[in-house]
Amino acid sequence: MNLKPTTDTLWAVAAALFAGTVFYFSAKAPHMNFDYTYRIALALLSGHAGLKDHPGSWLNELVPFGRKFYSVFPLGAVLANIPPALLRKMGLIQQWPARGMAALVAGLCVYFFHRLSYVAPMSQPRRILMALFPIFATWTWCNLGFAGAWQVALGFAVLGQAASLYYTFVRRNPLLAGIWFALAFGNRTELFLTTPIYVYYLWRTQPSEGVTGDRLTTERKWRRTWMDQARFLAVPALLLLCTAAYNYARFHSLTDFGYARIPGVLKEPWYQHGLFSWHAIPWNVHKMLFEGLADMPQFPYIRFYPFGCSIFMASPFLVLLFREGGKHRAASWLAIGGLTLILWFHGNPGGWQFSYRYAMILLPWMFLLIVENGPRRLTATETTLFLFSTLINGIAVYEFLWTTMIHP
Repeated sequence: MNLKPTTDTLWAVAAALFAGTVFYFSAKAPHMNFDYTYRIALALLSGHAGLKDHPGSWLNELVPFGRKFYSVFPLGAVLANIPPALLRKMGLIQQWPARGMAALVAGLCVYFFHRLSYVAPMSQPRRILMALFPIFATWTWCNLGFAGAWQVALGFAVLGQAASLYYTFVRRNPLLAGIWFALAFGNRTELFLTTPIYVYYLWRTQPSEGVTGDRLTTERKWRRTWMDQARFLAVPALLLLCTAAYNYARFHSLTDFGYARIPGVLKEPWYQHGLFSWHAIPWNVHKMLFEGLADMPQFPYIRFYPFGCSIFMASPFLVLLFREGGKHRAASWLAIGGLTLILWFHGNPGGWQFSYRYAMILLPWMFLLIVENGPRRLTATETTLFLFSTLINGIAVYEFLWTTMIHP
């Protein structure tokens, strides 16, 4: 679909600037000291995969191995922090700019969600509301606002998927789609399992040639399609190879990310059956879908549990997922279902969080569903659900980030 290069872009930029500004001043970044990926990015710039000295007892996910301490985060999450690490090397900053990075990620997400909304025709007010919903009308606002290494990695995963879907479904560019997809799964490894969906749609949408609109011959179509597949997979494949080399440099294994090596982690009760187990499914299901809220006698009258609540409680807007219609409905539900099942197998549903933070990686696919299954014009139902969801998540930001109301 061709986009108007001026007005539509300006709307997207304006929405992104608004979102980034609001996010920056509403997020207090209380977890900015958990800067695992930034510290390792600084080490990489000095030619090391780990740290020589342990930087502090609060950074328990820096694993001692040999004579160094290594982060358990995947390589992609470290590479995403190379830009601020370079700024530190240049003397332009003194510490990890977690709050600024989280706000930048939020703004870029809104930009690409606005652009991705062109998968379906709709009015500009609806397009803007849809672009804002994944950030401010869901648990993303609060969780990304913590701005620790874990939450920022989830933010990069959302951003990478939104941009990759845009360059797959709206403005077809296999190379850029692959670069952004590498950012997504580089921060959340499980997202690599959605690769076949991108490959399928890049294969299915045959390119046309030139401005004349003449169709390519069958032979040239196939050649062009194979080249598009190669362009899409080039950067993700390179990242996979580099990640394997990074793992080997850390733990002498191509596939060992080191999480099981965190001192004492396998002794925690939720990992008694291993990091991933079908025994973890009931707990994850309860936290993600059925955990409720608490009340209290003073403002703001509702209080959230510190270790999760239903995503539908956190974002009533998500009831719109179940409307009929949507061009990419099957692919979206396949991605949501597959990724959710993987998340449910994880022994810990997310620890200290608002709602179910891991479900942030589902939001680009949920966005695609809701954008496509709705009307062209903004409705009273969508507006009401958006405002109510934003209010709930605003209260969560207030309670989790700005007060001490929430206790274990």
